[in-house]
Amino acid sequence: MESKAHLRFLSMSPRKVSTVAALVRGKSVGQALNILRFTSRAAALPVAKLIKSAVANATDLSKGQVDVDKLVVKTISVDQGPTQRRYMPRAMGRASRINKKTSHIHVVLAEAAKK
Repeated sequence: MESKAHLRFLSMSPRKVSTVAALVRGKSVGQALNILRFTSRAAALPVAKLIKSAVANATDLSKGQVDVDKLVVKTISVDQGPTQRRYMPRAMGRASRINKKTSHIHVVLAEAAKK
């Protein structure tokens, strides 16, 4: 059984988020949350919250029948969302563009394959 969770329009660059997502890809849920707890990147907090949301979706979908300890982060992907464009005044009446990038994160949890 699989459960999904999506976080859209996170106001953080996809490049920064994807480095954190690579740390937990393929890990068990408990191990992934433990890694994120001690990761000193700003993207670790929203990714941990998203994984907890996917666990809650799994328990709700199966009506409490799923074993949370057996769940594994099957896939986690980070896509680029829309870019907000802001302008900052510069010297001699010019203006330069500031790009505020956003991210979409998608997580799929599945039960670990039996060996």
